[in-house]
Amino acid sequence: MTFADKAILFNKQLKYTGGALPPGIRIMNPFEEFEQTMKIVETFYHKYYNDNKQRHLILGINPSRLGAGLTGVPFTDPKRLMKECGIPYQGRITHEPSSVFIYEMIQAYGGPEAFYRDFYINSPSPLGYTSVDLNGKEKNYNYYDSKALIDAVKGFMLESINKLISLGINTDTCFCFGTGKNEKFLAKLNEEHRFFKEIIALEHPRFIMQYKNKQKEFYIDKYLSAFDSVHNSEVI
Repeated sequence: MTFADKAILFNKQLKYTGGALPPGIRIMNPFEEFEQTMKIVETFYHKYYNDNKQRHLILGINPSRLGAGLTGVPFTDPKRLMKECGIPYQGRITHEPSSVFIYEMIQAYGGPEAFYRDFYINSPSPLGYTSVDLNGKEKNYNYYDSKALIDAVKGFMLESINKLISLGINTDTCFCFGTGKNEKFLAKLNEEHRFFKEIIALEHPRFIMQYKNKQKEFYIDKYLSAFDSVHNSEVI
C-alpha cells in the first residue's frame, strides 16, 4: 500500500472511540457527514501521496468547521482546495484564515507537490468538536478547551497518533501548530509515550492571521526555516 492508500483508509475507518463528551459538545466527522468528502480525500491523497516516501508529521489541534470539517483535508478550505490543489468541490464555499496562511506558506515552500512530498498534516484529534452558543450558532471547540473534554478524548488521541505514525512517518521530528496549550499538551503526551524524538512548535496559523497578520512574512520564513532544518540534518 502507498502512503495515499493508508491515509485514505485511515480517514475511511475514522470513528470516535473516546469517552462520553461533555454536555453541549458534539463530534464533527466530515467523512460521514458529507457524501463528497471521501471522494475529495481520495483525489487529494492520490495526487500528492501516491508513493512510499516517509514524511514528517505536522500536528494541528483538531479540524475546523470551515476547513477540514468540509473538505476532509487538514488546513484546506474549499477555496484553497480548488484554487491551489485543483480538486473539484461542490457545496458551501468557505474562507478559513488558517488555510490562507498555510497555502501562502506552501507556495513559498515550492508549491503543494513539493510540500506534500515532504510533510503530512493532521491533528492529535483528527475529528473536530463543536459547541452551540446562546444564539444557537455552532462554533469550533478545541480539545483543550475543557478538562472534561481532554479526559474524554485522550485515549482516542493516543490511538490516532499511533495510527498516523504507521502511515509512514519519520519519528525523529514532529512539528506542532500552536505554541501554547497545544504545545504543552503534546509535549507532555510525548514525554509519556515517546512518539517522537523532538517536537518543534510553531505559532498556529489562526493566531498569526488574527493577531500577527502584518508580520505574516516573518512567520512564513520561520516555518520554512524550521522545515528546512530537518531536511538539512537528513542530508548531513
